[in-house]
This record gives sequence, structure tokens and C-alpha cells, in this order.
Amino acid sequence: MRRWLPSPLLSCSLLLMWLMLNQSVEPGHWLLGGALGLVAPLLARPLQPHGHARLGRPLALFRLLWLSAIEIVRSCFNVSQIILLRRSADVNSQFIRVPLELRSPHGLALLSCLINSTPGTVWVEILPDTHELLLHVFDLHDEQWWVDTIKTRYEQPIMEVFETPQRKTEGDRR
Repeated sequence: MRRWLPSPLLSCSLLLMWLMLNQSVEPGHWLLGGALGLVAPLLARPLQPHGHARLGRPLALFRLLWLSAIEIVRSCFNVSQIILLRRSADVNSQFIRVPLELRSPHGLALLSCLINSTPGTVWVEILPDTHELLLHVFDLHDEQWWVDTIKTRYEQPIMEVFETPQRKTEGDRR
């Protein structure tokens, strides 16, 4: 079953989206939407070299996304204010390094999306030798605040969601 229908939820979502975009429930649209729902996940399978993500704590994911949405809106106002009301000479644009413990490819992808969605910050790269995130901040005042914010507001919840906790061994329980 998984061979022909690798992602049933995605297939259903694609079918429903097709029907909504076409604003029709005629049999032809059901057929085309069903074909899209079957073929698209099969063609996308090679693009997932690490397999499907396993969500450890979905509620932590919703809390993370909610707090991220608030941060994005707040940053929109802050960056707009900086652009409209400050002189460009007063803006302190800098690169900073944030050490990361997160190793999950899916978690790193989510962290990248959240950082790049927040106005005023850009994910530049992960430095491979030190596993540090190189981050560009539009108006930097306190580098340690940014490091703490990335690690506590973003990295920790993402690790809760995507990385499985280590099981305790018999020696750890004593």
C-alpha cells in the first residue's frame, strides 16, 4: 500500500485543493484531482532522502508555530519602523554565529523557514566544521540576546518535536 500511496494525507489534500481551486465537483475534476493526488507524492518521493519526519510532540509544534507567528508580526512592525524612521547610518547590520545542537534534517529545515520568514533575519549557512548557524541580523544591538532567542524559542521546541529522546540505560536510572 505504501508503495503506491506513500502519503495518503498529502494525496487527499491535493485532491481537495484541486476541487477547491476549480470550484467544481464534476467527475472529471475528481478524476484529475485523484490522479494528481496519486502521482505527485510518487514523483516527490526521491526528494525526501531522509524519509518522513516523525513528530514526537505535535502540541509543541503548534505552540512553536503560534509563537513564531507572533514574532513574525512583531518583527514586521520593528523592521518597518527602522526602514521608515531611521537613517541608514544608524542601522547596525551584522552577521552572528549561533551554535546549534539540532541535528534533524527536518528540524533544521523548519528552523530555516522560521528564521527566513522573520523580517530582519536571514539564515546564511550552517558552518560544517563547527555546526554553527551563520545568521544575518538587520539591526543588531545584543548578540547574546539573539543567540539565546534562537536556542530557547526555536531550537529547543524543534528538538522536542523532531528528535526522539534518548532512552535511559540501567546505569542512568540509579
